[in-house]
Amino acid sequence: MLIIPCRVSCHELFKKLNVLPPHSQYILSLLLFVVKNIEEFILNYEVHSINTRHRSDLHPLSIKLTKYKKGVYHSGIKIFNYLPQNTKNYLGM
Repeated sequence: MLIIPCRVSCHELFKKLNVLPPHSQYILSLLLFVVKNIEEFILNYEVHSINTRHRSDLHPLSIKLTKYKKGVYHSGIKIFNYLPQNTKNYLGM
């Protein structure tokens, strides 16, 4: 059993145990959700025909409800769109 003082940062402990921190686990689960359900999302090039650098990004719906913006669908789109282009290409986007 590992005993850690209460005022010590847990960052190094996560590294030592080779475990992702909870926030990173949430981001990973959102990305896995998006990749597994990619057919449920609309890509930017499907919405307009202009050849932009963001054509392979997922198209976020323009809904102003805060509950929707904090949801899995919208958050997954935002996080997926932050991925570098070479990672999206690797995923087949």
